[in-house]
Amino acid sequence: MTIGGVGKKLHPMTARPLPSPVQQAPARAWRADGMRDIARGVPAETAVALSFDGEPYAVLMATPRDVTDLAIGFTVSEGVAAFARIRDVAVEVHDLGVTADVRLDGAVAAPRGRSIEGRTGCGLCGVERLEEAMRPTPRVAGAPTFDAEAIRRAVAALDDAQPLGRETRATHAAAFAAPDGTLGLVREDVGRHNALDKLGGALLAAAADPAEGFVVVTSRCSFEMVEKTARFGAPMIVAISAPTALAIQRAEAAGVTLVALARADGHTVFSRAERVAPDARETAHV
Repeated sequence: MTIGGVGKKLHPMTARPLPSPVQQAPARAWRADGMRDIARGVPAETAVALSFDGEPYAVLMATPRDVTDLAIGFTVSEGVAAFARIRDVAVEVHDLGVTADVRLDGAVAAPRGRSIEGRTGCGLCGVERLEEAMRPTPRVAGAPTFDAEAIRRAVAALDDAQPLGRETRATHAAAFAAPDGTLGLVREDVGRHNALDKLGGALLAAAADPAEGFVVVTSRCSFEMVEKTARFGAPMIVAISAPTALAIQRAEAAGVTLVALARADGHTVFSRAERVAPDARETAHV
């Protein structure tokens, strides 16, 4: 198996398959017509232990799907190493969870591990110093202009592109859209950071150019989501929910267009609005 046609060999998956990303949980449901026993699909949440050249680094709680994408995306978005420095990823399934060992080339030293595990919704778990949390954000230069209709098209298509989300109503998704808003790669996870890392890893592994489209996420947009988008090289992130103040500041500094509160009837551009061109319906009323 190769990464994105660039000649990188991935370690073969062990014979033991990844756990199912959805489990059936027995429950008792109340409805207006009474109580009944049901089986409800819920997302699996599995410990994924990331290591670099065999040195433990962090444990993420994640949906056990697309683990190689997660490992690649995390490596790049957390600034551990550039994609070009990743030789391969070895994924193994154990009784207590999944391990993903990222093998780096000899020019990159294995990083020091984080001190605690990463919770499902945590983007900075285990970071010990303020300097690590508030590190400089890479800058995205240049990009196509996206029109408002492309944003609407991508947001409208996102719900149908989430099989885990439809079944469980408990996962996040991150998708990559072409300039016209057509969705390409989509990744899902119980954690919003994990979903975005999986998407970034998949884009890099597929030898796709993140600068040629934009990212769409189903979550709020905090500053880590902006940083990850910038590290992957995408010029715009579109979020279904609201951004934080720091996310807007970081987006401006990184040259990332931040669109949030994206719905079928509109959206709000919080940074780098020059990349979003109004459509004909909007200009007709000016």
